[in-house]
Amino acid sequence: MIEWQWSGFADLTAAELYEMLALRQQVFVLEQACLYPDIDGLDPGAHHLLGWRTVDGKRELAATLRCLAPGAKYEEMSLGRVVTSPSTRGTGLGRELVAQGIACAQRLHPGHAIRIGAQAHLEAFYGSFSFVTVSAPYDEDGIMHIDMVRTAT
Repeated sequence: MIEWQWSGFADLTAAELYEMLALRQQVFVLEQACLYPDIDGLDPGAHHLLGWRTVDGKRELAATLRCLAPGAKYEEMSLGRVVTSPSTRGTGLGRELVAQGIACAQRLHPGHAIRIGAQAHLEAFYGSFSFVTVSAPYDEDGIMHIDMVRTAT
């Protein structure tokens, strides 16, 4: 069972922020062997969705993403830093994370489209959430990406 937490940056505790950055580092930097500036200055203006689970009596971060307001990164609002812990892969948590993220983003910024910079191999996954590819593939930090947009509903 996942406990979802939707928080502004200033509302995160130091421990929650630490767990979020640690999970992003574990996956994006270490697992994907990609040296890039994860701490990019956008987190303080973002809302963060954190998915917590309890394992052996200990609360641990299983998934997270961030939502940026329209104009913060793209003309549209955006979702990014979408990540699940390696131990939860194959459980459907990634699908639940994106669905929760879209719902939270739409409540926060109603009537706005959502743009993502997705890893190209996840095009079909994001396509299943009505994201449409709007760019040619491009290299971002050694990983092929595409821009995708989901129109406002």
